[in-house]
Amino acid sequence: MDIARQVVSFLSSRGLMLATAESCTAGYIASLVSSVPGSGSCLDVGFVTYSPTGKAGFLGVREETMKQYGLTSEEVAREMSEGALKQEACCADVAVSNTGVADEPPGDGPPAGTQCFAWSYKLRDGQVVTFSETKVFDGDRNEVRSAAAHYALSRIEHYYDRLPRH
Repeated sequence: MDIARQVVSFLSSRGLMLATAESCTAGYIASLVSSVPGSGSCLDVGFVTYSPTGKAGFLGVREETMKQYGLTSEEVAREMSEGALKQEACCADVAVSNTGVADEPPGDGPPAGTQCFAWSYKLRDGQVVTFSETKVFDGDRNEVRSAAAHYALSRIEHYYDRLPRH
């Protein structure tokens, strides 16, 4: 069974809804989920915020965070996933975000293939718990984007299993 099917099965079996907040993957995470029959029961909303103004305006990523840590950072990824869950019309319990560089960045920056992720979970008491990671993938631009999208999905259940139990 492929990862998108596993994620849909996992989320559906627990009555969870997913939001995505994507930069480098540009909607590919949500697209993978939506390719699975029955995904409408667990896919709430997807944000594609490629630009700094999109990250700030739609997801509430603070300009100070982007300036201090850079767009390719776990700090930005964390604010993206938490920001998705905070949106008024968002009904999701889980958000995954991605930001990174798919190919050689101009000037000084992280190496090509660097991807930062965050997974945020809204607990029953309203508290949000967030996990984050940075990985570097090999390949051309679209191979990196595909690997990042699949990886983002592959860690949803992993981090869910690490949530505090009340």
